[in-house]
Amino acid sequence: MPQTILRLETRGQGLTEFTREAEAFVRGAGLDEGLLTLFVRHTSCSLLVQENADPDVRRDLLAFFQRLVPPSDDPSMRFMVHTTEGPDDMPAHVKSALTTVSLGIPVVGGRLALGTWQGIYLFEHRDRPHRREVVLHLSP
Repeated sequence: MPQTILRLETRGQGLTEFTREAEAFVRGAGLDEGLLTLFVRHTSCSLLVQENADPDVRRDLLAFFQRLVPPSDDPSMRFMVHTTEGPDDMPAHVKSALTTVSLGIPVVGGRLALGTWQGIYLFEHRDRPHRREVVLHLSP
């Protein structure tokens, strides 16, 4: 069962697509059918399958989550206790809890069974750039 760790650099809050890297891993494994499991090893970012055609989708998602969970120094977030790592930290944990840290994508005919406009993204919830690790595991 092939497995690897992808290291991704983020630029701060936003979506970083890594579909090509995941596809290359699956191709290299030579498995015709199976399941690709992806797991991000952090608590302040998440994984998404999302549209990869129109960049407005990514901008709107980011804007929605920023509005849904503002920084902890926003007056509406005064109840937050975990603030020692900055006003973006606890909201990043909340955003991660609202999304997911793992994905399962079927492999059919040696390829990821993604739809035409679907891409795989790391959703960074922190303001500063980070180095993130995503474990890819392919099961028959």
